[in-house]
Amino acid sequence: MSTLSMSSDEREEFLAGVHIGVLAVGRAGDAPLTTPVWYRYDDGIVEIATAASTKKVALLRESPEASLCVQREEYPPAYVTVEGAVSIESLPAGVVTDIAARYLGANGAAQYAETAEDDTLLRLQVHTWRSVDFAKLGG
Repeated sequence: MSTLSMSSDEREEFLAGVHIGVLAVGRAGDAPLTTPVWYRYDDGIVEIATAASTKKVALLRESPEASLCVQREEYPPAYVTVEGAVSIESLPAGVVTDIAARYLGANGAAQYAETAEDDTLLRLQVHTWRSVDFAKLGG
């Protein structure tokens, strides 16, 4: 393990924090599709609400594996990248509001949920972790 790598507890705490994620989904014969996403994380599962009509959902139906990278851009920078199998499910009531509240607060989340086209839940089961925290340099 690199001296800059996060411990298991550190990376779980970091991933559970509020970050914009970048989801990467494979495309046959082309570069991976990458898209920014809001998400929530708990106990090895990343959940992303989205519309079934998106390209990422179509690609995940073909090949249900993805990567998600989240980062801290301010000093000292850090990131966590996870990879895993993705299941595609119906979106339970309240999930859009719960995820949006992490980013917009309660009032903004309620307004967002009224107009969101999200009807699908992506659940990424984490099997691989990568992490770096430059705070560990001590400078």
